[in-house]
Amino acid sequence: VFCPPACRTKTTMAATEDVNVRICGQEIIKYDLEIKALIQDIRECPGPQSALMELNLEVKEKFSKLRLRIQNLEKMAQEQDRELVRLQILAETESQQRQMMSNQVAWRRANLACKLMIDNLEKDELLQGGDHQNSRHRKVTKECLVETSGNITESLMSISRMMSEQVKQTEDTIGVLATSSRTVQETNEEFKSMTGTIHLGRKLILKYNRRELTDKLLIFLAFALFFSTVLYILKKRLFPFI
Repeated sequence: VFCPPACRTKTTMAATEDVNVRICGQEIIKYDLEIKALIQDIRECPGPQSALMELNLEVKEKFSKLRLRIQNLEKMAQEQDRELVRLQILAETESQQRQMMSNQVAWRRANLACKLMIDNLEKDELLQGGDHQNSRHRKVTKECLVETSGNITESLMSISRMMSEQVKQTEDTIGVLATSSRTVQETNEEFKSMTGTIHLGRKLILKYNRRELTDKLLIFLAFALFFSTVLYILKKRLFPFI
């Protein structure tokens, strides 16, 4: 079957969009799983603080890539021609944003738990040392506690900023979905109005068809009466005694 070039181009573009959406979704799932694995590593990290910081840097990098992929998915949704497909992709985008916020909360809790465990280990080591070592370790511990407190504060502020950005993006997405829902509802109302108009037109057409049939019957009867009258007059004129 021959397919015109325009048709082939349109089909190829649609397939490319579907492939891009599918690839973007797969990358989002991959980054989500990697983030969950890193959060579990943080939760089980025995220390020291440098190892925890390295894990947190990896998590931040994964979150940045995940956020970029979610934004790309939302952009692809806005470029869809079919309203139903666009709404489905936007719903998936919102779901992934909620999942990312959940991972951020889990990340914060894992950091708090890990740092608390490291602090407890450091305290146990201090209690096992001698008097001289206790004095030195107390100083080190205080410095570590100050550093840990600063790191926790910085991590919490960073997570808070990230969550604020995600809340704003979610609000924007909800606004888009609300606008799309209103558009779908208005389109549905227009379809209902058009359906009523079509039904009315059908009734009028049927009425006119019946009227046309009636007119044809009346015309036929009028011609029959006319020819009967003509035949009767001709008969009386030509054969008056019959």
